[in-house]
Amino acid sequence: MKSINQFLVLWLLLLFCACETDSENERPSPDNPKTLVSVQLSTDKSAYRPSEEVTVSVSGRLPGNCRVRCRHLNNILADQEFSGSEWQWTLPPDEGKAYLIDFYKRKNGEETTLASIAVDANSDWTSRPRYGFLSRYDSRLSQEEIDCTLDFLKRLHINGLQYYDWHFKHHKPLKMIGKEPAESWQELSKREVSFEVVKTYIQKARALGIASMSYNLLFGVWEDYALDGVKKEWLLFSDAHQGSVSKHDLDDNWAQSDILLTDPSNKFWQDYIFTETEAIYKHLNFDGWHLDQLGDRGSVYNFLGKNIYLPLGYESFLKRLRNRFPSKKMVMNAVNQYGQKEIQSAPVDFAYTEVWEPNGSFKDLADIIKSNQTVSFGKKSVLAAYLNYNKADHQGTFNTPAVLLADAVIFAFGASHLEMGEHMLGKEYFPNQNLRMLQDLKDRLVEFYDFQVAYENLLQDEGEWNEATVEAQDLATTVQAWPPQKGAISTVCRKTGQSQVIHFLNFSEANHLSWRDADGTQSYPNKKRNIELAIDCKASVGKVWYASPDYQKGVAQELDYRIEDGKIVCTLPVLQFWGMLVIE
Repeated sequence: MKSINQFLVLWLLLLFCACETDSENERPSPDNPKTLVSVQLSTDKSAYRPSEEVTVSVSGRLPGNCRVRCRHLNNILADQEFSGSEWQWTLPPDEGKAYLIDFYKRKNGEETTLASIAVDANSDWTSRPRYGFLSRYDSRLSQEEIDCTLDFLKRLHINGLQYYDWHFKHHKPLKMIGKEPAESWQELSKREVSFEVVKTYIQKARALGIASMSYNLLFGVWEDYALDGVKKEWLLFSDAHQGSVSKHDLDDNWAQSDILLTDPSNKFWQDYIFTETEAIYKHLNFDGWHLDQLGDRGSVYNFLGKNIYLPLGYESFLKRLRNRFPSKKMVMNAVNQYGQKEIQSAPVDFAYTEVWEPNGSFKDLADIIKSNQTVSFGKKSVLAAYLNYNKADHQGTFNTPAVLLADAVIFAFGASHLEMGEHMLGKEYFPNQNLRMLQDLKDRLVEFYDFQVAYENLLQDEGEWNEATVEAQDLATTVQAWPPQKGAISTVCRKTGQSQVIHFLNFSEANHLSWRDADGTQSYPNKKRNIELAIDCKASVGKVWYASPDYQKGVAQELDYRIEDGKIVCTLPVLQFWGMLVIE
C-alpha cells in the first residue's frame, strides 16, 4: 500500500488529458535539439495472440519508394513495397515471439529507417507483463479523455492495467444499492468514482488487448467495519493483549477513515473478502486482482495474542484465492521485497516490487530483478520505481535522462517498469500528477518500449548471466563490467540460446548513480559514435549485430567484425543511453 499524503488539492487543480502536448520549456538532448516525428505508426491493439492479424496505421508522409519490412530479432520475415496508410500482416503461430516492423527507403545503396513499431504474440499477457495504471474515474471524465489515455498506453504496448483506488471501502470494494452496483461513490481520499467509467475503461482496454486488474489491499478495513459484518476477532493488533489495532493512520481532513488491518491468514476474513471480490467479478469484468500490502509492520498479533508472521499469511491467502478464482489473474506487491519469497511460493502470475530505500542505486534495481527471478522460478518482474521523487512534491517536469537511464537498466535486466497511466508516476500516491512529461521524453519512451517488445526474446527468455571481457580501443572511452561507475559505459552480459548478448549502458556523463534522481539533476549522456571494441571470444562466431533505441529506430544492424588474438573486434555505430550487441 502506498503511504498517502496531501495531494488532493493539487490533483483537483491539475486535471487534464494525458494527450496534452508540452511544448514549452522543453529540455532536448544535446545531439537532438528537438525530436520532430514526421511519420508516426500505430497498431490496432496493444498486444496480440499468435496467428492474429496486425494492422499498422501510418500517420504522416512517406516517400514514394518506401518499403516495409518485418523481422524477428535479426531475421527478416517479410520485405515488400508499401504505399497507402495501412499495412496488414498475419502473425506467425509461434507462441511468445516478438517482431519489429519498419518502414524504410533505399537510395544509392544506402538504407534510411523512417519509422518502426514492435508487436509481440503471447497468449498470456502475464508471461511478458508491461504494466500500467489508472487512477481517475470520476463522471467528468469524457470518452475522449479515456480514449486518449488508452491510445498512448497502446502505443507503449502496455498489456495490463492496475486500477488504483477505484474501489469504495477496502473491505467493501464495490458499493451496492440492494442487488445492483451504485452509480458512484467516494473512495478513501473522497474522490468520486463512477461505476460506468470503470466499466467503460475495462471494456475499451480489453478491445485493445489490455487486461484490467482490480486494486485492493488484501487485509484492510475501515473503522466502520462492524457495520458491514467484519468481526473484531479477525483484526491484527500491535500488542498481544489487544491494546491497539494495527493500522495505517491517515489525515482526517483528507481521508474518510484510517485503514485497520486484518490477519491475512484468518480463514473467516479470507472467506469474507473473497465473497466481496466475487461481487466485483459479477458486475465488473476485471481480469484479476492486484493485491497490496503495507510492508514490514513489525510485531503484530492476532485476537488470541499469537504473534503473526505476515508473509506466511500472505502465502495462505494467495493459495486460497487461487482456488476460489482459478481463472482470474493475481499479482501481489512485495513492498521493498517484504514477503517476496512467500508471495512467489503462492501461484501469483508475476513478481511485483515497489522499490524504496535503502535500494537507491542502479545496482540495487538489478539485484531486485535478479532476486525475483530466483525466488519466482523465472516469473517476470515489474518494478514500481518512482522517479524524481522530491521534485514531484511541486509542479514541474520529469527529468528525461533520469527516466530513460532507469528504464534502460530495468529493461536490460529483463523486467518492466510501472510508470505510465494517465500521466507518469512520480509518487506512490498514483493520482499525483505534479510532474509533466516533456515531448522529448514522450517520444523517447515510445522508442524504448518498442525496443523492449521487439527484443523481448533476448531480454526475457531463459538464459544465464555471465561475463565477457570488453575493451574500448579508444583511450577516451571507458568500458567496465556491471555495476556501473560514473564516467564509464557499463556492460551487462547474458547468454540466451546460441546468442551472447552484451548490453551497453552509458553512465559516461552521469553525475550520480541514484536511479530515483530525486531532485531531477541527472545529466544527459552525450551520443557516442564509432566505438571500436575488442571482446574476448572462445566460441566460433556466425554473425555480430547491434540494436539500440538510440539508433535507426531500433532496427538491428549487422556489423562487420574481425578476429584478432582470440578477440572479436567490431565498432558500435551509436550509443547514447542503451545499446545491445548480439554475437551469434
